[in-house]
Amino acid sequence: MSPNVNLAIVVAQFNSEITQKMLEQALKRSKELGATVTYICKVPGSFDMPIIIQDLLEKEDVDAIATLGAILQGETAHDQIIAATLSNQISALSTKLRKPVTLGVSGPRENIHQAQSRAEKYATRSVEAAVKLVKLRKEISKQNKHTRPVIAE
Repeated sequence: MSPNVNLAIVVAQFNSEITQKMLEQALKRSKELGATVTYICKVPGSFDMPIIIQDLLEKEDVDAIATLGAILQGETAHDQIIAATLSNQISALSTKLRKPVTLGVSGPRENIHQAQSRAEKYATRSVEAAVKLVKLRKEISKQNKHTRPVIAE
């Protein structure tokens, strides 16, 4: 069972035949873990997630965000650019605003069949990682700084 975790989910509508399946799985797993889903935000595509992620991270009733999307390979390197940009933005926002944002976006360089077969696994892992990170951060904040040896300064 999770600590009291308020989770937001950001899901891309592009490739909706995959992302809808991901959203259903994420909601199911959130419920199993006892997390409260406070927001579900549907954005046009995975590339469009960062602005909504930032808005959600600034809310007091959001402890973490799970992202869901599928970036499929096309005829150009466009999928790789989208995936690299998205992962860099997510990491930067998470670090800057000090709340976990997990990358439940599959791709790049995958075809539709690979994305479909990975959809539930990516959604599950995104939710589980968000809940685990919130729990870990809460445990760390409770600890006296002198109870553990210093590993690095």
